Amino acid sequence: MVVQFRLLGDIEAFIDGNAVELGHVRQRCVLAVLLVEANKVVHVDQLLDRVWVDRPPQRAHGALYSYLSRLRRCLRSAEDVAIVRQQGGYLLKVDPMMVDLHRFQELVSRVRLAADDDDALRQFDEAIGLWRGEPFARLDTPWFNALRTALRQARLAAERDRTDIALRRGQHSALLSELSRELAEQPLDERLAGQLMLALSRSGRQAEALDQYQQIRQRLADVLGIDPGRDLQELFLRVLHGERDAASAVVRAPAEPATAHPPRQLPPPPAHFAGRARELAALTRAVDRQPESGPTIMTVTGMGGIGKTWLALRWGHDNLDWFPDGQLAVNLRGFEPSAEAMPPAVALRGFLDALGVPPDSVPLDLDAQVGLYRKMVAGRRMLIVLDNARDAEQVRPLLPGATGCVVVVTSRQQLSGLVAVEGAHPVTLDLLSTADARELLARRLSGSRVEAEPQPVNDIVERCSGLPLALAIVAARAATQPGFSLAALGRELAELQGGLDGFSGSGDPASDLRSVFSWSYRALGEPAARLFRLLGLHPGPDTSVRAAASLAAVPERQVRGILAELNRAQLLVEWVPGRYTCHDLLRAYAAELVELEPAEVRRDALHRIVGHYLHSAQCADRRLSPLRNPIEPPPVQVGVQPEEPADNAEALFWFTEEYAVLRQVVELAARHGLDRYVWQLAGALTTFLGRRGHWEDLIAVQNCALTVAQRNGDRAAQAQAHQDIVPAYSETGRLDLARAHLERALMLLDELADRVGQAHTLLTLSWVSEKEGDQAAALRHDRRALRLFRDSGHQAGAARALNALGWDHAMLGEYQETVRYCQQAVVLQRQLGDRTGEANSWDTLGYAQHHLGRYQRAARCYRRALELNRELGHRYNEAEALRHLGDTQQALGYPEAANLCWLRALEILTAIGHPEVEQVRDKLAARQGALAETRPGSAGFVGPPADPTALTKPR
Repeated sequence: MVVQFRLLGDIEAFIDGNAVELGHVRQRCVLAVLLVEANKVVHVDQLLDRVWVDRPPQRAHGALYSYLSRLRRCLRSAEDVAIVRQQGGYLLKVDPMMVDLHRFQELVSRVRLAADDDDALRQFDEAIGLWRGEPFARLDTPWFNALRTALRQARLAAERDRTDIALRRGQHSALLSELSRELAEQPLDERLAGQLMLALSRSGRQAEALDQYQQIRQRLADVLGIDPGRDLQELFLRVLHGERDAASAVVRAPAEPATAHPPRQLPPPPAHFAGRARELAALTRAVDRQPESGPTIMTVTGMGGIGKTWLALRWGHDNLDWFPDGQLAVNLRGFEPSAEAMPPAVALRGFLDALGVPPDSVPLDLDAQVGLYRKMVAGRRMLIVLDNARDAEQVRPLLPGATGCVVVVTSRQQLSGLVAVEGAHPVTLDLLSTADARELLARRLSGSRVEAEPQPVNDIVERCSGLPLALAIVAARAATQPGFSLAALGRELAELQGGLDGFSGSGDPASDLRSVFSWSYRALGEPAARLFRLLGLHPGPDTSVRAAASLAAVPERQVRGILAELNRAQLLVEWVPGRYTCHDLLRAYAAELVELEPAEVRRDALHRIVGHYLHSAQCADRRLSPLRNPIEPPPVQVGVQPEEPADNAEALFWFTEEYAVLRQVVELAARHGLDRYVWQLAGALTTFLGRRGHWEDLIAVQNCALTVAQRNGDRAAQAQAHQDIVPAYSETGRLDLARAHLERALMLLDELADRVGQAHTLLTLSWVSEKEGDQAAALRHDRRALRLFRDSGHQAGAARALNALGWDHAMLGEYQETVRYCQQAVVLQRQLGDRTGEANSWDTLGYAQHHLGRYQRAARCYRRALELNRELGHRYNEAEALRHLGDTQQALGYPEAANLCWLRALEILTAIGHPEVEQVRDKLAARQGALAETRPGSAGFVGPPADPTALTKPR
């Protein structure tokens, strides 16, 4: 199969010609995106954003994987073409010259290296000839629409450049018709008008050339209220005066520079540099992989104060011998306090001066300056450092066109455009490790001073959070105040409680963290600046897209662009797809900024972010425990966009991602007196924390809930908190505390006449009584609970009570009674869809069958319990089912299978810190070395699967 991809013309030609099932427009979009980014990894979220016009639906990931699967099948027979899964995304491996988009770009770039004008014309003709109609004609998404516009501009630029060469070759007569038609379509294009004037003048039609000038002058005045540019005015005067070579008014041939010494503009290396071995090596590897055509470009990006310039200068000075033809360097002032970035023309003029171009030979036109600059550095081995760039557009005119040069660009923006289009090698700077941070302090201070106070040094390193500029500021303060102990400086930072006052320089904005951060902040658009300020209210450590949308009260699709801007500015870091975090000192800066907002603005934002997490957590909790008694939350505030997990698996995933944030949100709500949010959010966390075995966190959030409920005299909330805290105390062996909380809950529920609540509490009290060794009391509590549930018509609770009674009888050796009760429970729980209760009942039923000698039935029951608990994410119950299954495998005569079950149970119990871990260790130790040969089973006996924990449904 011969695959010919088209993009500039019509990608449908490939899709429609190779696979009927690829007719869906989104599948065309997927293939088109991968082709545009050929041989580059496209993240899954990027694919979703580029393929869907509106916000991707909840099932978009599944649809995307389906499209990719079909595309893979379509490409299976093609040689050297494949869609490859990479970390976080997908990559289309293909020869770029098979895709006309990339071939067009390559041909245009080669023109600069053309041997002569004829060669350049041939390459332009081949490049322009690749165009077939409208790019991405039937692909209508914001990303494709923007790319379509950029490609049109690239085509127009190529056509204009080709016309310049054709005019230089004397082809003016052949160009007249085409130029007239194009100017009619684009009547305000001054460059096109100048080319037509030149062609008319050279064809002996001077009057028509002058008339063309008057026409465009009038159009520009009527439409834009401006006069023609200087180049066009000069061309008009030359045509008017009848000069033979009017082209000299547009392009002048500069004199060759006569410089005897190569430029040496690289600033001095940093005086004290530590760490960054991995990043320095990455820069070196990028040079080793120099492309066949074009320069080697490297981007060094990161937040303000992270050490980007230091790294670029250190690497440059370490490798000066690689660049015998000199170094060019410029501070582009992308994030200076004045917020006035250096125009590319100014930087170019400095480079041309350094290269020895006489001032009177520097062209006026920016494009001509770029061409001259690229001609001057072509074939030279030079280092070009473009420091502090605002964006890719500021950098592009300063990039060489040929091989030999190495360009290092530093920026607080990510410069993903340079990576995607120019093939730059990205190096992103992170915080210094603890060891490197200590080394940096030691180099800036005397080694003996650092060695004399090791703990204060550790404290300073921790307070600076690995930010090089923060470390440098503290070190400078210590160096200029030799009488200050490091311990005193560390205490001073600690007293500031994470603020920025300890990182103020001596009047120099470059050594003041507030000032440095402000340069990035002031470069933001107002929506991004507002969100950054409001993030000072977020408790951290990270935030999702929807949480940010709720905080700012803007639509989710809009906030994605705002977050992307903050990410590009390195004020936030997208540390995993869809989740954003920032440095602690940046968070402190945002907190300072938000304090300047009016009180009502802060209050509303605080309610929105806490409300977002409460409503999201309650929705997720309903997926984990659908039969749990619902709690009526406060109304959803305007602007809040809660997460809505669709099922148990999505709910578990959401809780796992937000776990660290939710703990902080409970404390945030408590600090600001949002009491109702506190106990309701704590209640919504109970199921998840219990399933994951996060017992100490469960105790912390419920104690917080209990405090606010008692403060408000809310007896129902108090009872709920007393009940929810019990599993944590019971599972960690603190039975006296568990019983005290249950008895207090029963008293409160009795006052409220809440019979269902009492019944649930009695089930838990039965569990504690059993752990205390009083099985008779446990049986009494469960019987009373069953009566209360049945009297109240609460079927789910009755089913749970039936299982509890079954377990009580098992503990009393009455296994047939256990089977009777648990079979009733399973039937009822299946009807109700109570998978948590059903898992528990299967485990109890398996226990009874095991002790009745029905080992195969027991194994099937345990496997069903294991399957349900894994689906539910209930780690302790999964471990319990594994322990029981291991006992049954041992009884069946399969000690190796039993050991495997116990080992897996041990892994889970160890991970959640459960005290029963020692019991499993003892069991494994007792079996160590005593594994017997597997005995043959009796007639009709079914042996265990290769994996004894493999899940099979019971018959």
